[in-house]
Amino acid sequence: MHKSLSILSRPAALLYRVIVQFRNALFDRQIFKSWKSPVPVVSIGNLSAGGTGKTPLVDWVVKYYLSIGCQPAIVSRGYMRESKGVQLVSDGQRIFLSSREAGDETAMLAWNNPDAIVIVAKKRADAIIWIANHFAKRLPSVIILDDAFQHRQIDRDLNIAIVNAAEPFLKAKMLPEGRLREPLKNLSRADLIVLSKITDRATADVIMRELEKNGQPVVKARMKIGELICFSGELNTSEEAPSPENLNVLAFAGIASPESLVESLVNEGINVVAHRFFHDHEPYSAKKLQAVRQEAEEKGLSIITTEKDYFRMLGRPELIRIITSRPCYYLKIATDIFEGEEIVKSKLKAVLNND
Repeated sequence: MHKSLSILSRPAALLYRVIVQFRNALFDRQIFKSWKSPVPVVSIGNLSAGGTGKTPLVDWVVKYYLSIGCQPAIVSRGYMRESKGVQLVSDGQRIFLSSREAGDETAMLAWNNPDAIVIVAKKRADAIIWIANHFAKRLPSVIILDDAFQHRQIDRDLNIAIVNAAEPFLKAKMLPEGRLREPLKNLSRADLIVLSKITDRATADVIMRELEKNGQPVVKARMKIGELICFSGELNTSEEAPSPENLNVLAFAGIASPESLVESLVNEGINVVAHRFFHDHEPYSAKKLQAVRQEAEEKGLSIITTEKDYFRMLGRPELIRIITSRPCYYLKIATDIFEGEEIVKSKLKAVLNND
């Protein structure tokens, strides 16, 4: 059945590839022109449809700029948000929108970086113009375009592409047959490539050798497990969470690679008795979460999810209340650039000196 579906999707993938490459050719030949922002721009994106660790890398870059005294502004489409037009999520002092209005990933970035300006807009150029008008007296030092490798309408001073080391890089296929938004050769547009989610050094080295053929610097990154945050149940949020080895959990997630949550938990010594996976960005309903709670109750388990899923539910408090009869946790993760961090910092600093 899977093979039949692959054969059927192949013509669509070929057609998609032709359309993508034709569009890129129009930009390459400057028939379509990229707009120049009045503020330096760093773009962070990928070739795959999700699951590369893009949001943690955006968070890393934002935190780096803040650490050297610069004010960054994040511009995102706010995928699956319920609001329209240009919306101010945070002015760097106060957060104005919930995850329903801003999108779960965007809301998470705003809450984790309260000193950063965060804007959502369907057209990113409109967001930058809005920033230039409304923050004219305190313009941000740099604008970070979230998930914008394919968004060529805006010129960028630094173009960062992320490649997931856990995916079959050399055998990757175009949508809808595979997960690629663009052919692999289009990585040549990047100024810097981040090979992320490395768990197997040998596999990563094979991919590195292929990536280095493009001529750009390639750095290595992995996901670093952070705090386990309790948001309900037997513990108050101010109390210390139990040690991992004492937790028996039901894990659920609606992300591009939900299996990675289970893998991370097991590596931390947490006993994952059951799990439920949903599609990436899939809206949660009362029915779905009631099923999660019921299974956890029947098996006497705590409930654990990702930080992104927590923020998705946070926009609808009535959904959080469904599962919080059980002890509930979310797991924070962060990007760890363990090889080439100084290269990344050097390129990020150089952006600030561009005219």
